Amino acid sequence: MDSNPLLESSALPAFSRIRPEHVEPAIDQLLADGRQLVDELASQADTATWENFVERIEEEDDRLSRAWGPVSHLNSVMNTDELRAAYNACLPKLSDYATEVSQNPELYRGYKRVAEQPGLNPAQRKLLENTLRDLHLAGVDLPADKKARYREINQALSQLTNKFAENVLDASNAWTLQLHSEERLAGLPASAKALARQHAKERGLDGWVLTLDFPSFEPVMRYADDRALRREVYEAFTTRASDQGPHTGQWDNTEVMERILALRHEQAQLLGFGSYAELSLAPKMARDTDEVLGFLHDLAGRSVTQARAELAELRTFAAAEHGVDDIQPWDLGYWSEKLRQHRYAISDEELKPYFPLEGVIQGMFAVAERLFGVRIERADGVDTWHKDVRFYQISDPDDTLRARFYLDPFARQRKQGGAWMNGAVSRMRMASREQLPVAHLVCNFTPPVEGHPSLLTHREVETLFHEFGHGLHHMLTRVDYPPVAGIHGVPWDAVELPSQFMENWCWERESLDLFAAHWETGERIPDDLFERMTAAKNFQSAMAMVRQLEFALFDFRIHAEFDPAQGGRIYDILDQVRDEVAVLKPPPSNRFAHGFSHIFAGGYAAGYYSYKWAEVLSADAFSLFEEQGIFHEASGRAFREQILEKGGSADAMALYVAFRGREPNVDALLRHTGIAAQA
Repeated sequence: MDSNPLLESSALPAFSRIRPEHVEPAIDQLLADGRQLVDELASQADTATWENFVERIEEEDDRLSRAWGPVSHLNSVMNTDELRAAYNACLPKLSDYATEVSQNPELYRGYKRVAEQPGLNPAQRKLLENTLRDLHLAGVDLPADKKARYREINQALSQLTNKFAENVLDASNAWTLQLHSEERLAGLPASAKALARQHAKERGLDGWVLTLDFPSFEPVMRYADDRALRREVYEAFTTRASDQGPHTGQWDNTEVMERILALRHEQAQLLGFGSYAELSLAPKMARDTDEVLGFLHDLAGRSVTQARAELAELRTFAAAEHGVDDIQPWDLGYWSEKLRQHRYAISDEELKPYFPLEGVIQGMFAVAERLFGVRIERADGVDTWHKDVRFYQISDPDDTLRARFYLDPFARQRKQGGAWMNGAVSRMRMASREQLPVAHLVCNFTPPVEGHPSLLTHREVETLFHEFGHGLHHMLTRVDYPPVAGIHGVPWDAVELPSQFMENWCWERESLDLFAAHWETGERIPDDLFERMTAAKNFQSAMAMVRQLEFALFDFRIHAEFDPAQGGRIYDILDQVRDEVAVLKPPPSNRFAHGFSHIFAGGYAAGYYSYKWAEVLSADAFSLFEEQGIFHEASGRAFREQILEKGGSADAMALYVAFRGREPNVDALLRHTGIAAQA
């Protein structure tokens, strides 16, 4: 075999050279090196210092992260059977190693010794505080038999959560619908039809092909006049990886979810917590489960009445204007779009020509440059994993390189759906090493079709700004130690603050004029269109609010109320939550939870409430710019210095107060969503 690119100490991953056969040998080598270092440092715990103990562990952890990160990333964006096998083979090895390290009592003693030493700076102290907390939460002070069980649980969970994600991906990829008559696509925008035609050509088929990727799925649900088609696509999407639908049982996540919940509960109890929900809150801003549930129920109480009124308005409109008196879940998006156009004379299709991807990217950079005093430029000649991937660098005004990032914008086969940011390289400055942060920004937008550029919906513009906000949090950090640099070490219920904060600039005329220009004429959004767009901003906002509260309450309750004698009661609890907050119940065949990757395969278990929690922070933060001006230099600098640059190096609320001058309140969120009048 040629030299292993995963073991090379290069500034950026050599993506084009990474092969599945490189993965396991590289990880085996790095784990062996890590164990050797752990043994050495464990024997020297009594003489541990920051330099000879903490820095050496951080450097070794970074080596492992720099190898595993590209593998994990490729598994998400360029999934193949061979890479998946290599990835899965390493999961138990990595889990075992992480548990060994976190449960090593001598390392724990060494960290405690360093934490007691004078002369540490605040970021170092925060890193040590978090590390000691996390080692405790990993069972370092458990008896031997419970340590062993904790290790078994960790290993099983790493495999089960990955299996959940694989099942969703495979079920999504397996479903396509070939249509031979364009009549069935009546109502769809020309761009959606062109994409369906392109999907067919890519598969060597005639006619049109629909998929469950969002750029294909969403236009059908919103625009297709054919109700039977909407229902067919809806049922395929909402039964993915389940015991229902067109691939019944083939990639069924039912048992996977039950096992995940049972193991999380057992792990929490091993550590002395009553539930996994309690365990999940240990490193978060929220103080206890009552506070989280109170927060969610309060928002529900303020929103449900208005949400039900919005649905009643929709039913009245469908009946009066179109003679339809039976609205089902697969009709909701369709009739909502009809009402939106009727009331505001606006549609996503009318706005899309003003949001060509290239223009939006450049405008987004202009917003960040004005707010945070940086410069962002494209860089060529960088090795990437796909021809569509772009690479950019961020510099300070004096041309000092600050960070770099990849952007992978388009949906394609064997790429996970959704949008996300993850760190490729963390900022690090230590005695023997210095490196700048690098990020991956991944979206699933519609690619260019039939000579037209990629045109985004306004919601997709918000998505891009959202993920870029996460990226800025990772990349603009001034903290030198990876565990508390950027998004690392930030409480999970505060980590969405920068991302949701950035979305606000998608709605302001002054910022839109930096990037919203018609792809053919260069014309800015006309005043009347902008006014209609902003008037429609809070259309069905209460329905959107209760939908998110449904997800958050369901997630928190299944983790807070798990009972080994009864199992997960997943759909019983979901039905109870829907009785409280849902305005339109889905059919019994709906298997939403089977595809809820955020909580069963991502980092949001008993933490989905974080989106709403952080939305309070972001709305309150933006209210300062509403008061001072959306490009107010001092406010932008304060957000950069107190939030983005400090990352997880200090208490999240203390950082927020240092930025805003006070603690946040919910008023701005309710005002922004048009629910302020609700008691």
